[in-house]
Amino acid sequence: MSADLHESGLSQWAQRSDASRGRERPEEPCTLRTQYQRDRDRIVHSKSFRRLKHKTQVFIAPEGDHYRTRLTHTLEVSGIARTVARALRLNEDLAEAVSLGHDLGHTPFGHAGESVIDEMLRQLGAGGFQHNEQSARVVEVLENDGQGLNLTWEVRDGIRHHSGEGRPATLEGRIVHFADRIAYVNHDIDDALRAGLITPADLPVEPVALLGRSGSERIDALVHDLVDASAEKDEIEQTPDVGGALDRLRTFLFETVYPRALDQAGGEKIRRLLTQLMEHYLSHPEDLPPGLPLSGDAPADRRELLRAVTDHVAGMTDRYAQRVYLELFLPTCWGNL
Repeated sequence: MSADLHESGLSQWAQRSDASRGRERPEEPCTLRTQYQRDRDRIVHSKSFRRLKHKTQVFIAPEGDHYRTRLTHTLEVSGIARTVARALRLNEDLAEAVSLGHDLGHTPFGHAGESVIDEMLRQLGAGGFQHNEQSARVVEVLENDGQGLNLTWEVRDGIRHHSGEGRPATLEGRIVHFADRIAYVNHDIDDALRAGLITPADLPVEPVALLGRSGSERIDALVHDLVDASAEKDEIEQTPDVGGALDRLRTFLFETVYPRALDQAGGEKIRRLLTQLMEHYLSHPEDLPPGLPLSGDAPADRRELLRAVTDHVAGMTDRYAQRVYLELFLPTCWGNL
């Protein structure tokens, strides 16, 4: 099946795969899949994607089976983005690929881990850390033994700009920006209720009255609003009232849920763990895994080392970071010698 047949019936504002800016390394086209389908498959088969199942969303290494991880968050974002893209007759394959790759560069221990690494890099004069930029680095450089996944420009652009400054060049990438917020605002509230961090009465009254009392009701309202407000337009947007309600819920999470979850998990312990891991690898680069870019003793190579250490620590899962910390900084039991 040709790409033309796959993408027949798309809106005039959809990004078509045959109009892609292409890949950094040219490849022969696939006779069965569009370029964006190939990108999706490469992301799903990557090591970084598999590690998401052991990376924190909000609750660190939860004992309960039903709390979200970074992987389940990614899948929920993908589902929302595909629904919106299909309803607007935009390129569903592109929206799906960006969704599945958008958090590949997220740190262990969720936003708490990102904050620690960002602060440390700023103190070292390295400019800070943003998971969206790291996600783009994963697919462009780190995966496939340093060769990257050679994804299309549009997928890489959507991943890089799903959060932070700037915005994606395609409407499909902008869908992922909204889908990400819709997903995490609602599933993080759901998990916080399950954990007993909050009760339904704690939720802001007006957003709940407008969007719905349950997570599914709110997601349904938000998705319908996004589609209705964006239909037949060269833009992806929400109506002011609904967008404002989503922002209120998001603010509630950052002011209430996330600090409480971090406090229960031991925020200072997370800071100490990641800081000591970074400091150890900076002092002992020989302990880094092979394949990371390292050379020489010049100041420029110090920046190279810091980049390699950041890549390694940011790529860790929660439990791997915990295990390495125990091996490096706690005495080994006699039976394990």
